[in-house]
Amino acid sequence: MRSSIDIRKTEVEDIPRLQEIFAAARSYMAANGNPGQWDSSYPGRQLLEDDIAAGDSYVCTSEGRIIASFVLREGDDPTYAVIEGGQWLSDRPYATIHRIASSGEEGGIFERVMEFALKKHDSIRIDTHADNKIMQRLVLKYGFVHCGTIRCWNGSERLAYQYDK
Repeated sequence: MRSSIDIRKTEVEDIPRLQEIFAAARSYMAANGNPGQWDSSYPGRQLLEDDIAAGDSYVCTSEGRIIASFVLREGDDPTYAVIEGGQWLSDRPYATIHRIASSGEEGGIFERVMEFALKKHDSIRIDTHADNKIMQRLVLKYGFVHCGTIRCWNGSERLAYQYDK
C-alpha cells in the first residue's frame, strides 16, 4: 500500500535534502537518456533560496520525509512570451510547474503535484528538454498538449506544454 503524500511549502532548512533529491534526479535523467537538461550544479542553492523566498517552492513528503520538490509559479513566465512552431492553448492566466524532482523512493509524484496544482489553477504550463522522454510521457498522460518550443533564459530550447481545464 502506497503511503500518503503531503505537500507543503519549502523551508530554507530543507535545502540540504533538496540538493540530495536533485542529485538523484540528475543521475536518473542521465541514466535514462537525458544527461544534458540539468548540469551538476543545477539548481544552485541561490535559486532554491529565491524560489523559497518567492513563496512558490513546495516539497512532497511521505511519513514526514521529503521525497520530492517542485515550483508552482503563478503568473506570466517571461520565457513563455515567445513560442515557436505552435501556440499556447489559451491566453488565460496560468501557473507554471518548474524543477519537479523526486528522490525515486515513491511513485505517483507527478500525479500528486497535478492534483495540488489544479486545486489552485485552471491552466498549467510546463516545459521540458527534448531528451526528457519520461517527462514528455507524463505530461501527455495527464492531459497536457504540446504547444511548441520555448527558449529558456540561457537560450536552450524546451518543449512547451499547456493544460487547460
